[in-house]
This record gives sequence, structure tokens and C-alpha cells, in this order.
Amino acid sequence: MSDDNKPFFVGYLPTPKALRGLLLAVCVLFISGLAGFGLALGVAQDDPGDGAFRFDYGRQTVTGVVELTPYPLLRVTEGNERIPAGHTLMLAGGGKTNVETRAIPLEGQLAQVSGTMLQRGALDMLQLRGGANGISAAEGEVPQIETVPLGRWKLAGEICDGKCLAGAMRPGRGLAHKACANLCLLGKVPPVFVSTQPVDGSEFLLVTGPNGEHLPERAYHYVAQFISLEGDVERRGDLLVLRMDPDTLEVLD
Repeated sequence: MSDDNKPFFVGYLPTPKALRGLLLAVCVLFISGLAGFGLALGVAQDDPGDGAFRFDYGRQTVTGVVELTPYPLLRVTEGNERIPAGHTLMLAGGGKTNVETRAIPLEGQLAQVSGTMLQRGALDMLQLRGGANGISAAEGEVPQIETVPLGRWKLAGEICDGKCLAGAMRPGRGLAHKACANLCLLGKVPPVFVSTQPVDGSEFLLVTGPNGEHLPERAYHYVAQFISLEGDVERRGDLLVLRMDPDTLEVLD
């Protein structure tokens, strides 16, 4: 055969045994790559920290004034060794549920609440017992409760659901938390913005819509992402509330 008639490429047909070996090698490399990717993703994921249900505290019962932001809060007036007077508690029900229907009739009134604490550092929440055992009217004079405006802020951080963040699940932050967090938020569990910079000494802010309504649904798309936003901040006892402006939401690289 002349050079002009030689094929451009001379191929090699592997034997069935060689082909099986080649496929096995490719599978091993692929699985190893997935394992390496999973390890890298795990290393990059935020450390969920030590948030947890504090069953070791036992059942907690305190009295205070019920407020709606619209998420139910208790401004504690009679505390205990774990929950001091002056503390502001976010309230939630069991699972991915809220306690609004029980709290709304008691808005602005004294109430006794009882349940289990969830706690992550300076962030905490009380998961109420069912029915009147969890929240009921209390006798006494309602003290004046002050709300202090702190002005408009531009912040960077992450929107999370307050219950999982406080310790109901691990991880409490990051992309792996997004689907679970949105289910909690749809259930009107109090949402929390975790700021990269402290605001008046706190990095955790209960976040609402701009007029104090529930978190706008468009904000759900930004949950568990590193974002910036703007809004008005107010202090309710020792809890900060951020009335976010949804038009300012922006994903940061």
C-alpha cells in the first residue's frame, strides 16, 4: 500500500476483557471524583456549631407580654434562672409550625408560656407545648413595653429559619439548609437574618417584610445564600427586628 492509500488513523479494538477493565477504571475514577467533590463541599459548608434542643434545661415556664411582629414574641417580665426578665423570646410550635393562632388573641396581654428551649450562642427560641399548656393568659398589670428604632442599615449575611438555626437541625446554615428552611418559613416559623457585622451588638435579627408583615415570598429565593439587603432595624428588648426592603436584595459573589 502506498503512503497515499494509508488510513489516516489506525484504531485498536480492545478485547472484551480489556474493555471491562477500562470501564472499571473509569467507574473508579468517577466515584473517587464524587467522593472528593463531596469532601470539598463538606469542608466548604458552614460549621453548624453547637445549636440544639436544650432538653437538659428541662421544661421552661415564664411570663411576659405577647407581641406580634407579625411573628409571635414574648417580652419576658417574670423569668427564671435560664430566661431572665427583660429577655425577648421567639416562639414556635412543634415541627415546622407556628403559634400565631394561639398568640393572636393574647397580643398585648400578659401570658404564661411553657416549652423547650432551642439555643445557639446568643440566639434562642421556645418551642411551645400544645394548647393552653403552651400559652395561656396570665393575671397582672401589663407593663409598658418600649420599641427602640435604630435607623436604616445595609447588611450582608444570610436569611435562615430561626428554629433550625437555633438547633432543631444540622446544618443550621448554608445551601444544604435551603429546602428545609423554606418549608419552615412557609409554615411561618420566625426567620432570622445572620449578619456578617454586628448590629448594635448582635449578629442575629428577626427579619420581616418592610411594613412588619411576614417575610415576602420573593425573599425565599435568597434563603441560604450570601446576600446583601437594606432595611429598618428596631430593638424589642434584647432582640433586634429587621424590616427588610425586598427591592434591595442582592446575591453577593
